[in-house]
Amino acid sequence: MSERTAKHIAIYGKGGIGKSTTTSNISAALAAEGYRVIQVGCDPKADSTTILRGGDDLPTVLDTLREQGRVTLADISATGFGGVLCIEAGGPVPGVGCAGRGISAAVDLLHELEVFEQFKPDVVLYDVLGDVVCGGFAVPIRDGIAERAFVVTSSDFMAVFAANNLFKAISKYAPSGGARLGGIIANGLQAPYARPLVDDFAARTGTRVIGYVPRSLAVAQGELYGQTVIQSAPQSEQAAIYRALARVVVGDEDTTIPRPLNGPALKGWAKSWGDRIFTEEAALVEAGGGV
Repeated sequence: MSERTAKHIAIYGKGGIGKSTTTSNISAALAAEGYRVIQVGCDPKADSTTILRGGDDLPTVLDTLREQGRVTLADISATGFGGVLCIEAGGPVPGVGCAGRGISAAVDLLHELEVFEQFKPDVVLYDVLGDVVCGGFAVPIRDGIAERAFVVTSSDFMAVFAANNLFKAISKYAPSGGARLGGIIANGLQAPYARPLVDDFAARTGTRVIGYVPRSLAVAQGELYGQTVIQSAPQSEQAAIYRALARVVVGDEDTTIPRPLNGPALKGWAKSWGDRIFTEEAALVEAGGGV
């Protein structure tokens, strides 16, 4: 496919929420189905594509530009599992500059090197840190780079808070040509209240949950090997969950402009869930169960 017909998709999430693991497993699942995939890591930690490459390091775009000036695709990319082309944008020298600068530099360089024309991807996934307070991290959804965005969250309040912030950015930029929201990916679900909490948040913000990813030892084991679950445990239930998620991300083009909650509404919503969880756990203890 040409750059014009490739699907450019951004996946956001709070740091540590599992967005890179999720994105890499989606990339691996798509590659295993025959898609040509590029994954661009847009986190200064530069670890987005690690489990696609056996745990190996990859020079970042910003570091290579600083050190060499003139850069080729071979200098800043590596082929990972299933032929996924892996690129890490990187970040500035610690303490200096905007952490989102690497995203703009990476995208500009990919166009300069005509990567999309030469590699002819079917899908380009941008794995982006969910701190959209920094304008650099909003680049994929603001500047027309990605046509759709997904957000990874859990039932933890700070993860939901970050998702709500992303919704604010999308609702600001989507009407003027920015990316629209494809949906929520609920990740790391374990507690019995986790799924209904995320479902309720989606309903309150006019969005939808496209997939539920439970906690799994298969994920932890695969990461110790430097592999995705698609590679390390392809017959596992967790791999099937990632494959189903990948099909929705690439195949379902239904999008919305979310209705983010304002500060007081979000805090009130969180408190109501805190009260509900406390009541349910207290009843469980009284009945002789465990918490």
